Amino acid sequence: MGATETKEVYDFLKECGTFFIATVEGGDQARVRPFGALAFYEDKIYIQTGKKKNCYQQMVAYPKVEICAMNKNGGWIRVAGELVPDERLEASEFMLEQNPSLKSMYAAGDGNCIVLYFKCGKATISSFTAPPKEIVF
Repeated sequence: MGATETKEVYDFLKECGTFFIATVEGGDQARVRPFGALAFYEDKIYIQTGKKKNCYQQMVAYPKVEICAMNKNGGWIRVAGELVPDERLEASEFMLEQNPSLKSMYAAGDGNCIVLYFKCGKATISSFTAPPKEIVF
């Protein structure tokens, strides 16, 4: 497991475009929402959100999340892992450069923009025509 496996997971998610991330609220209620911002930085998968959003508060309180997405070929991926906030300015700048549509809402160092990376991730790529493929990254 390493950068190659992590990049395979990133590439699949990037191909899907929109992915759905499940968080936990209050320790007993799942919350699911669409995301689209994604980056592959320092051999890790990063997502971005705002510190003022409920989802960020949920990710900090309960850092284990799961992502699910489906590509146009009928394959899907589930990614489970722990999200770790990265407060570094350069990480936020990289995310915004990779996802320029975010620049209308966020700026690196604005006190709201936050990027998080997956730690201890496990992905399962599935389809109706092939056995599931597990990737630990």
